[in-house]
Amino acid sequence: MSIKTRFAPSPTGYLHIGGARTALFSWLYARRHGGSFVLRIEDTDIQRSTAESVNAILEGMTWLGLEYDEGPLYQTDRVARYREVIQQLLDEDKAYHCYCSKEELDAMRAAQMARKEKPRYDGRCRERTGPPPAGVEPVVRFKNPQEGSVAIEDLVKGRVVVSNRELDDLIIARSDGSPTYNLTVVVDDLDMEITHVIRGDDHLNNCPRQINILKALGASLPIYAHVPMILGPDGQRLSKRHGAVSVMQYREQGFLPEALLNYLVRLGWSHGDQEVFSVDEMIERFDVTNVNKAAASFDPDKLLWLNQHYIKHNPPDHVAHQLSWHLGRLDVDPASGPELVEVVKAQQERAKTLTEMAHNSAFFYKDFERYDEKDAAKHLRPDIKAALNDFRDNLAALPDWTAEAIHALITETADVHGLKLGKLAQPVRVAVAGRGFSPPIDLTLFLLGRERTLARLDAAIAFLGD
Repeated sequence: MSIKTRFAPSPTGYLHIGGARTALFSWLYARRHGGSFVLRIEDTDIQRSTAESVNAILEGMTWLGLEYDEGPLYQTDRVARYREVIQQLLDEDKAYHCYCSKEELDAMRAAQMARKEKPRYDGRCRERTGPPPAGVEPVVRFKNPQEGSVAIEDLVKGRVVVSNRELDDLIIARSDGSPTYNLTVVVDDLDMEITHVIRGDDHLNNCPRQINILKALGASLPIYAHVPMILGPDGQRLSKRHGAVSVMQYREQGFLPEALLNYLVRLGWSHGDQEVFSVDEMIERFDVTNVNKAAASFDPDKLLWLNQHYIKHNPPDHVAHQLSWHLGRLDVDPASGPELVEVVKAQQERAKTLTEMAHNSAFFYKDFERYDEKDAAKHLRPDIKAALNDFRDNLAALPDWTAEAIHALITETADVHGLKLGKLAQPVRVAVAGRGFSPPIDLTLFLLGRERTLARLDAAIAFLGD
């Protein structure tokens, strides 16, 4: 059997963290077994689906590197097929028209609740005879079996058995003829030959209904794996109040895609005590049957730790590629200064996020407007002006602009003025970077270049006044 999985988001918002983890699990399962992965956009909710949401989903999948073998496929392109299946079920007496009004249904449910019964459709139109009432556009309901039970052999939850008596006859077509979710998802999984459905466990309640429709269509059943939800640090379902929940928000906050993937794969799944996984290792070792039954808790600190690890250990050219986007958001052109890869090498040990690295590196490419007030007050003092002047003049005459030559020069100048190295290096750092931290001062000046370094030293000397 050729494995085929799918990720089927509704384009009613961004690609959220829970959806991204589901997509990742589905993608990994397909990749590990040499199968294929389908991206399906479930956009039949016309009122809530937007092109912006579709773009957000596609952008998130691309940024994460979750490439799909088929798709994106859109349900709105398949409406004729859904109607064909609805008619088939009607013709085979496996579905029926229901003419109940909203008021009639509300009264029915109120009476059931008064009797302390579970509110559900009672099938009153199931065997209805006679002419239909005038002026009523009926819905179509699926004739759910009234005896027996549905057994789900779930790869995560284990065996789940639901009595058919617990299931009412769900609507598969609205009064305007449009298909409902439980019908479209079944037809799509059938037509696309999906073998494994990996999705959030909020869909577990729908699963018995979908299985019954599949059986009514004479279809083979896919294998299901319902993944527990993600909780916030407070134990409540992850939501906006816990911070970023959109995948692209994590990009904006400076996370690398591989760090987020690594974090997501460990949310509810493990392989021994291993914490850091390359994508190849994820593919090799991921098994959905090892996903925990219990909900996983989101730990922002652990994600930040992973991100710092990947910034430190990833190839500098890869980090530079991601960093350039963040510099662009600061209106910084990486072509206007030192090679970005060299800046990344200088900054990799000192940044937890790419936004932090971008802010700390912008001075290499763009003049700053003011000095950090505290750092300037501490280091740009009148008694350092003579040493700064000498250092500036010596730099201007330096024959070889190398980090080694700059280091030797700043050491020599500090000695001449009876200063410890840091007592000169820190004022120079504030002068050229605008604040009291940067990579090692010799490397900082080397990357900044002679022209920018001299111009900023001149500005600092002028700032000190007469």
